[in-house]
Amino acid sequence: MSAPPPYPGNEKGMPPPNPAYPQQAPGYAPQYGAQYGQQATTVVVAQPAYTVVQHFRESPVRIKCQFCQADIVTSTYYETGTLTWVACFVIAIVGCWIGCCLIPFCMDACKDVVHQCPNCNQQVGRYNRM
Repeated sequence: MSAPPPYPGNEKGMPPPNPAYPQQAPGYAPQYGAQYGQQATTVVVAQPAYTVVQHFRESPVRIKCQFCQADIVTSTYYETGTLTWVACFVIAIVGCWIGCCLIPFCMDACKDVVHQCPNCNQQVGRYNRM
């Protein structure tokens, strides 16, 4: 058996291209559907942006300061808040008004916690106990 004769105009012995199908450039891989005359579609998927909600409590937290944009661990201090005053009035109403009603002002557990940035000393958060 001998090999078939080459087609005219083709030295490699391959059949001539079919004129019904479009020709493609070498090294080009068409998208799905492109060989049938359809346009290729590019789909861009964007990830949704999310915001981390930081809950401030008694202990320092690690955040990015919204004022100086530094990555910090907050410093905390205590301030007299609503719970301190409510506890004072309740103790006074019960009958301990001579001096015991001032005890909540000495206890950090009754006070609000204020978080501040150690770089710029701005208040970045607050934990209100009530």
